[in-house]
Amino acid sequence: MDANPIIPALADPFSLFRQWFEAAAAAEPNNPEAMSLATATKAGKPSVRMVLLKDIGADGLVLYTNGQSRKGREIAENPFGAICLFWKSMGRQIRAEGPLFQVSAAQADAYFASRPRASQMGAWASDQSRFLPERAELVNRLASAESRFEGQSVTRPPYWIGFRMMPEVIEFWHDVPNRLHDRLVYKRQGDTWTTERLYP
Repeated sequence: MDANPIIPALADPFSLFRQWFEAAAAAEPNNPEAMSLATATKAGKPSVRMVLLKDIGADGLVLYTNGQSRKGREIAENPFGAICLFWKSMGRQIRAEGPLFQVSAAQADAYFASRPRASQMGAWASDQSRFLPERAELVNRLASAESRFEGQSVTRPPYWIGFRMMPEVIEFWHDVPNRLHDRLVYKRQGDTWTTERLYP
């Protein structure tokens, strides 16, 4: 086995993040942007679900959701989260932890406008995470939204918002035979990052 580390310790973790994400986008068969998002209530009761990563930048990682959903409510009362992307075919994983901040209305508007019209309609039709008496009610709400916006562009619902995670910790994990995996952790200290390797 090669004793040299597999993951390069670049100065900027987001550069490495983008490199891995672009490689996954070219190799993964479905949804390379899918990631788990863990949030918690004010009392610390956790929940986790899959969401889609929509932007990667030096100022953080962006996702969008219904602000009235369970995750939206939990972020409102405890604005801290953890994410994990796992690309099985590549044997790679990225984890990050940090505070979550709401993106601007202009940024949310711009992304909402880029979504397929059917997805825009779905945002109006769904009271995400709330009790649904029967499926027919959702179908009826979708029909109502389609009628409301017939022949015109679909505006963003006020509760459909985005969040930006500004990671304090980012860990890169690469699969190695015999479970001797390579793990590189970046930790934010002010405006700079430090790195350390972990035992697998």
